[in-house]
Amino acid sequence: MVKNTLKKILILLGKQYTSIGGQAVIEGVMMRSPNAFVVAVRKPDGSIRLRRDQWFGLSQKWNFLRKPFFRGIIMLVETMANGVVSLNYSANIAMDEEMKEEALKKGKTLEEYEASKKKKEKIDWATFLTIAASFAFGMGLFVFVPHAATAGLDSLFDLNWDLDGFAFHFVDGSIKACIFILYIWIIGFLPDIKRVFQYHGAEHKSISTFEAGEDLTVENASKYTTLHPRCGTSFIFFLLFISIIIFSVLFTLVPVGVGLPILLKHLTAIVVKIAFMIPVAGISYEIIKLAGKYPGNIACKTLSMPGMMLQKLTTKEPDSEQLEVALASIKAVLVLEDKYNLKEAKERVISKEEIDIEGLSSIETTNTSLNDFLE
Repeated sequence: MVKNTLKKILILLGKQYTSIGGQAVIEGVMMRSPNAFVVAVRKPDGSIRLRRDQWFGLSQKWNFLRKPFFRGIIMLVETMANGVVSLNYSANIAMDEEMKEEALKKGKTLEEYEASKKKKEKIDWATFLTIAASFAFGMGLFVFVPHAATAGLDSLFDLNWDLDGFAFHFVDGSIKACIFILYIWIIGFLPDIKRVFQYHGAEHKSISTFEAGEDLTVENASKYTTLHPRCGTSFIFFLLFISIIIFSVLFTLVPVGVGLPILLKHLTAIVVKIAFMIPVAGISYEIIKLAGKYPGNIACKTLSMPGMMLQKLTTKEPDSEQLEVALASIKAVLVLEDKYNLKEAKERVISKEEIDIEGLSSIETTNTSLNDFLE
């Protein structure tokens, strides 16, 4: 009765969304609440490995980073870092048995293998290199290539698209969007990526179940859609759309590279665009939060629609086992928040740990609810 009443009040207030978010990884799901971080991965033997840790974000150290626009920038940086760490971790779980067998064949004991694995995790510079490479790849594919293609079309067909005019940046943004959609569509045919997209759908379903105030069960989660207004796919859409507007205005008001040779002028413009992706990310984040905060509002529905349509490419319907992993991830996050009262913790009270569970029922119950995680 109380839960249903709370649910109705939240709907009326238009605040039925949570500060918990996640990401699909290889055979699993990462979930992060304001103070906890969990990666749940289905192991080859059918059990679920949980990597549980306390989360200390930059915004917890500096309050101004929680303010509008700043929080979007931090979210982008932390999401990239968390995503790479989680993906590397899930990949290691998937390959662990194979690597273990190979080590044993080479004469290593099980204890030696585990010790070498822990040592590697502590000095794994590959994670940082992966983050840097991912950022460089993203900037190259979605900033340099579209800009170069637009400049090339202008030069080839003598279209007179000035760098300080709207037409250049509209075409640039359109090419950028086409590259993104084509890229997602192509990789979606890869079997491994398709499974990641299924776990992406499972992540959305589990969050929707929690936001609806229902028990975190496979049966409850299965009835929800794989789409969610606060998805990272929608965030990317806003990133692309807003960049067209901002760059069109920016380069019109403040001409870039005046007096420079044409090549240097365009290279300068590309550098400026990369730098301004930071404030663009901040604005995009505020819009996606607004859309998630008022999902029933017509204007917010309209804003969310393109991103939701894109999610049809990045999410697939999960099976019950994939849903169980996603639910285990969000349930484990809630347990950590509740059991250790992380919201009030001023220092580290738990250390990173890994445990194996048989299934969702192995995770203890918690008294936390949506009301504890409203933003």
